[in-house]
Amino acid sequence: MASRPGILTEWPWAPLGSFKYLILGPWAVHATYQFLTKGPGERDVGYFLIFPYLLFRMLHNQIWISLSRYRTAKGRKLILDKGIEFEQVDRESNWDDQILLNGILFYVGLKTIPGGAHLPFWRADGVIITALLHAGPVEFLYYWLHRALHHHFLYSRYHSHHHSSIVTEPITSVIHPFAEHIAYFLLFAIPLYTTLVLRTASIVSFSGYIAYIDFMNNMGHCNFEIIPKWLFTIFPPIKYLMYTPSFHSLHHTQFRTNYSLFMPIYDCVYGTMDKSTDATYETSVQKMEESPDVVHLTHLTNPESIYHTRLGFASLASQPQTSKSNWYLWLMWPFTVASVIFTRVCGHSFVLERNSFKQLNLQSWVVPRFNVQYLLKWRKEAINGLIEEAILDADKKGVRVLSLGLLNQGEELNGNGELYIKKHRKLRIKLVDGSSLAVAIVLKSIPKGTSQVLLCGKLNKVASALAKALCQSGVQLQVCAANENDLEKLKESVDSKFGRNLVHSTSYSPKLWIVGDGLTEEEQSKALPGTIFIPFSQLPPTKIRKDCFYHSTPAMTIPSTFKNMHSCENWLARRVMSAWRIAGIVHALEGWEGHECGGTIFDVEKAWEAALQHGFRPLMIPNAQVAFP
Repeated sequence: MASRPGILTEWPWAPLGSFKYLILGPWAVHATYQFLTKGPGERDVGYFLIFPYLLFRMLHNQIWISLSRYRTAKGRKLILDKGIEFEQVDRESNWDDQILLNGILFYVGLKTIPGGAHLPFWRADGVIITALLHAGPVEFLYYWLHRALHHHFLYSRYHSHHHSSIVTEPITSVIHPFAEHIAYFLLFAIPLYTTLVLRTASIVSFSGYIAYIDFMNNMGHCNFEIIPKWLFTIFPPIKYLMYTPSFHSLHHTQFRTNYSLFMPIYDCVYGTMDKSTDATYETSVQKMEESPDVVHLTHLTNPESIYHTRLGFASLASQPQTSKSNWYLWLMWPFTVASVIFTRVCGHSFVLERNSFKQLNLQSWVVPRFNVQYLLKWRKEAINGLIEEAILDADKKGVRVLSLGLLNQGEELNGNGELYIKKHRKLRIKLVDGSSLAVAIVLKSIPKGTSQVLLCGKLNKVASALAKALCQSGVQLQVCAANENDLEKLKESVDSKFGRNLVHSTSYSPKLWIVGDGLTEEEQSKALPGTIFIPFSQLPPTKIRKDCFYHSTPAMTIPSTFKNMHSCENWLARRVMSAWRIAGIVHALEGWEGHECGGTIFDVEKAWEAALQHGFRPLMIPNAQVAFP
C-alpha cells in the first residue's frame, strides 16, 4: 500500500478474493461457444484465444518467479544480497490482477473497436509498426510518466507502493495500484490501437507485444544479473536499447535515476543515468556462489509437494503441507506429471533456499525423490547414492554441518546416517540427525504430572531415547508394539532398574500418546476422547480425530534475526522450523565436534538449552496436522 493511498488504489474485485477469476467467465464461455458453433469463416480466432493466452501469461510469470527464487537461493550473480521478507511476498501476491484487467479490456476492445474482430494471424507491417511505436512514443512517454510518478504528490499516493520492494523479484514489475495500471495500459495500447486503426493488426503483433512486455518486465526485476557480458562486447550500442536487472535495481535503491522502461537511451538523453550503472553490472556478473556453513538435506514428500516449496506457489509455500490437497492442484496435473518426470531424470540434489543467522550462511538442499520411493527396497541403493553425493559435495565446498531431514536419515536406509561416516572416515563435515533436540522438544511438550504415556507407531532412535528418558523420570510408558521384538529393543535402551515402567499396552487408556510413523486409523480409534497426540516423527499422522488434540511434529519458532527468509504470509510469519533442521544450526553455532548419527545421541538437556540460548523457542500448536521444513 502506498504511504498515502490515492483514489482508485484498490482493485475493484478485491472483495471477491479467490472468486475474482469468475469475472472472466462470461467472456471466456461466450468466446468458446462462438468458436465451437460457427463455421470456419465466421469464427473469431483472436477473440477465442484471449483466455488461453491469459493462462499462458500466468504460466510465463510463474516460471520467472520459480527461476528467480532458485537463482537467488544459489546466490550467484546476485545484485543485492538481501532477503525478501514476509510483508513483500504478501504485498505481491495479487500479481495476477493486472492479467485479469488486461483480459477484460481485450475482450471489450476486440468487440467494440472497429477492426478488432477477426484479426489475421500475421501481418509483417503491423509487427514493424508496433516495434517502432514502442521504441518511440511508448518509451518516451513512459519515461516522463515515470518521472512524474516520482513527484512527491503522486509518489506518496501511488508509486511508493511499487517502491516498497527494495529487493525486487520478477513479479514486482506489476505490483502497482489500480489507477497506475490503467495509465500503463493506456500507454501500451498506443501501438495496439494504432495498428487496429491502420488495419495492420494481427494475432501475432498483439500477443507478441504483450509477451515482450511481460518478458522484459520480469527479466528487469530479477535480483540477479542475467544478461551475458559478451552481448555488450559484440554489439556495444545495445546498452542503450535494452536494460539489465542491475540497471533497474539501481532505480529501486537510488529512486531518482534510471527511469527508462526498457531502453536506457532516454536516461542518457535526459541525464538521469545512474553513474554506477556499469560498475554495478560488472560487480553482479562477477559475483560467485557463496559456500554455506550449514546445509539441511531434505526431500520431496509427494508429487504435489513441489508446489509447497518456495519455488512453487507463494500461497502454498506459506503453509506447511497437510494431507489435504487444494482442489485447484488437480487442475495442475500436467505440470505435476512433468515434475515427476523431472525428478526421475534429475540425478542431483538442488538448492531450495538460502538463509543467514548470526555468522552462519545456511542452505536447504532437496533430494529429488518422493516418500514412496524411500520405502521401496530396490530404490535404496540409488537414494543412498544421491544422499552420499550431496554429503561429499557439501564437504568439498567446506560446509561445516549437514543435517539429515525427513527420510534421509532412515534407520533401514542408512542406519541414521552411520553408513556415510563409516564409508568416508575422513569427512570434515559433521553429520547430524537431530535426535537429541527432537527428543527434548517431545519431552518438554508432555505436561508436568503426567503419570502414563502410550507410545505408538514405528519405533526408531528417537523412540528409544524417549523411552529411556520417560522411564527414568518415573512415567509409566505403555507400548503398543506390533511384535515382541520391538518391545525387547526398547527394553534394551532402558536401564534395568527402571524397566518396570515399560509395559506392553493392552487398554490404550492413557490420555497422552507419543506417536511415530505408521500410526494406523484402527489404533487411533481406540484412543479416548480428548487424548493428546504428540508426534516424534518428522511426518504427521495422515488422519486425525476431531475429538482429540494433535501437536505439530517436533519444531520450534526461530529468532527474528534470521535473514533472507523467502517464505510468506500468515503461517510462516510464525517463523517455524523443524527440530532436525535447527539441530544442525545449533551444532554449528556451538562448535560441537563429532557426528550425531547412527547410534550416537547428544545430551538431550544440553541440546535444549543450547537451542534456547540461541533464540529458538518452543512451539505449541494444538490440532496441527502438519510437518515443518
